[in-house]
Amino acid sequence: MTRYITRKRLALAAATLVGLLVVWFLFLRPPAKPELVTAQARTGDIEEVVLATGVLEPLELVRVGAQASGRVERLAVKIGDVVEAGQLVAEIDSQTQRNTLRDREAALANIRAVHVARMAGLTLAEKDFERRRAMLAAASTPRAEYDAAVAALASARAEVQALDAQISQAQVALESAGVELGYTRITAPIAGTVVAIVTDEGQTVNALQTAPTIVMIAQLDTMTVRADISEADVVRVRKGMPVWFSILGAPQRRFDGELRQVEPAPASIANEGSSAAGVRGSTSGAIYYTGLIDIANVDGVLRPAMTAQVSIVLSRVSGAVLVPLSAVEGAPRGGDTAHVRVLDAKGEVQMREVQVGIDNGADIQILRGLQAGEIIILGASTDERADGQSQLAGPNR
Repeated sequence: MTRYITRKRLALAAATLVGLLVVWFLFLRPPAKPELVTAQARTGDIEEVVLATGVLEPLELVRVGAQASGRVERLAVKIGDVVEAGQLVAEIDSQTQRNTLRDREAALANIRAVHVARMAGLTLAEKDFERRRAMLAAASTPRAEYDAAVAALASARAEVQALDAQISQAQVALESAGVELGYTRITAPIAGTVVAIVTDEGQTVNALQTAPTIVMIAQLDTMTVRADISEADVVRVRKGMPVWFSILGAPQRRFDGELRQVEPAPASIANEGSSAAGVRGSTSGAIYYTGLIDIANVDGVLRPAMTAQVSIVLSRVSGAVLVPLSAVEGAPRGGDTAHVRVLDAKGEVQMREVQVGIDNGADIQILRGLQAGEIIILGASTDERADGQSQLAGPNR
């Protein structure tokens, strides 16, 4: 009986102890100090940029077309070939043009032969006129014969003049035929790389309706980025600003250049006419202006139609005190005063007023109020954030 009572008392005591421990853990234990996410203010370089997306294009791209109709007898190049200006690209069947050229040569030769005959007749008419005039002066010929000699001379001179005009006309026709024959040999208008072959060998082209494209030649040693700049940012950029961009295939590589031009109107205006309201309505309010950046393509890594992630540098600071943008309370602008939470030497959190400069979307420049090497708070518990907000309210009142 005594053992039963003793076990009962021990069980009761154990239950009481467990209850006290539960109460202590739930209600009496002091709250654990939250872990703070910190970072160190550092010194570095920072850029304020306008971001844009662009597409790479050759600085010069030429569609080499045919001005003569016929069958493409020969393609003298293939894709990827490097050509010089004037180099043969393709040949079109020239039989029709050669026949026309020979016909025009024969026509010119015939007119020149007739011209020679008429010149002989003119010489004879001039001599007969001189003879009739002398005889008329000596009263040894009737006036009618002299008048006939004058009329014959005038007629001979008119015929020669008409033939002179016909010779000029035939020469023009012959030159045109030569030009048409030359059109059957298609040459490269610029030096560059063949980037596309549009018309295959053996295909027939018709230049009477529209000039058909045979090949496309591009100068790839210099590329142009056509960057779309939003209307919110275009007022902040100007010609001559430094620019850098990266491509999807080499995101770690930086290509540096300069903003050559910002086109004065969006590209969509060419399709919509002169009405600005029509342009905005057609694009649902999204307006972009094209910025042009030229870049040397020394190693040939840049290719047409590549996507470029463009950064137009508005300002750049070297050796600035930098902290993560998330450490600054609110969304300050350059030159504004803001607040950061600093961890002092005793491990206490202090609210510090600072003056901020430019930011790049990840870091922000601190102009005043914080030194490089100080520890700042990036994250805290809800209660601590509430305390920080109450402290922040004091200086702003």
